[in-house]
Amino acid sequence: MSIIPSLFGGRRSSIFDPFSLDVWDPFRDFPISSSSDVSRETSALVNARVDWKETPEAHVFKADLPGIKKEEVKVEVEDGNILQITGERKVEKEDKNDKWHRVERSSGKFTRRFRLPENAKLDQVKAAMENGVLTITVPKEEAKKPDVKSIEISG
Repeated sequence: MSIIPSLFGGRRSSIFDPFSLDVWDPFRDFPISSSSDVSRETSALVNARVDWKETPEAHVFKADLPGIKKEEVKVEVEDGNILQITGERKVEKEDKNDKWHRVERSSGKFTRRFRLPENAKLDQVKAAMENGVLTITVPKEEAKKPDVKSIEISG
């Protein structure tokens, strides 16, 4: 049973499921691209979530990239100290006989960029992909201990 079907263009919703209501798009039937089309194209940018932690030995980045193969991801260091993660989640092929009820998974290109600190060893960066999680390890240079020279006091 639907709640006020005329407001939601006849879409069905349940009063028991607060997430079942789709956002009403007043421009849905216009020939121009609607806001929902734009949000579908850019939502992949938001979905590339990355954690960055610093350990005594390295900077470790972990990115959740479910459903993306390692061949579809590129990890680069550019301009000396910018770590860049790029990739693309492809749109699934649609069958004309399929009837979609909801599309929530995003597709499209994503890019994430991080400025690495000066103590990063850029020539030793390593990346690995396991179970949809990309882990990038950037080793750190050891902190130089200050040279202390004792000065003898005369007098």
